[in-house]
Amino acid sequence: MTKKEKDVAKKLVKDGKGFFGEFKKFITRGNVIDLAVGIIIGGAFQKIVNSLVQDIVNPVIGLLLKGISLDEKFFVLGEVKYATLAEATEAGAAVLKYGTFIGNIINFLIMAFVIFIIVRALNRFSELTKKKEEEKPAPVVTKICPFCKSEINIDAVRCPNCTSELDEKELAK
Repeated sequence: MTKKEKDVAKKLVKDGKGFFGEFKKFITRGNVIDLAVGIIIGGAFQKIVNSLVQDIVNPVIGLLLKGISLDEKFFVLGEVKYATLAEATEAGAAVLKYGTFIGNIINFLIMAFVIFIIVRALNRFSELTKKKEEEKPAPVVTKICPFCKSEINIDAVRCPNCTSELDEKELAK
């Protein structure tokens, strides 16, 4: 690429024209950055929920199922039977891992429940904030002319209706 072509490309990006200029506008919009942050936090949150399911919920379910691990529940598609999932996987058999599927459903339900709780709490906080804002009295922006009794701007020094000059002493009465 020649120097002239590079200068033209830099100008297009700087001016927001062309493909790269459009990309620059897109990537620097606030909602794209918010989305990226949300995805990163969501990934970290997913690890926490996965740990909750694998390390806490699944062992409790296993205890209720008399020591049976959901991760070891499978069904081999074929005539040959295998004692463990590892044996079936090592042999290359087609396996339906319904225990893993059930674990993923539990994972989803827990994730959905936690998100519901968070959104519910945020909505309640938002409602409380709105109520507090509504409770505040509106600032006074008008006053009554002592001569014609019409409503006028608080900063007026002459009534636009009766053209009387407004003295601050008279308004204080």
